[in-house]
Amino acid sequence: MPNSPSDVPRPASDAPRPADVPRRIKVQRRGPLLVEGPVEVELEDGTTVSSDRFRVALCTCRRSRRFPWCDTSHRARSAKAGDGPPADGQPRP
Repeated sequence: MPNSPSDVPRPASDAPRPADVPRRIKVQRRGPLLVEGPVEVELEDGTTVSSDRFRVALCTCRRSRRFPWCDTSHRARSAKAGDGPPADGQPRP
């Protein structure tokens, strides 16, 4: 569910983007893609959502209730699945 007017889905626009303005994207191993904003994201159905924030986290696991924005739902899954190291630093049995 959108939280602000800038997160509202809208029809895709064909407005040109300046080619000389690169966006930095930070890839994290077990987390979202961090993208320098503002951004527009085109969804599978052709609509776009946008954010005017200086950095956004894009969900890569599709567990987010705010997809395509990350809501950290991946953290609960990782903790249950035992993907990461134990909190005490000791090896798992």
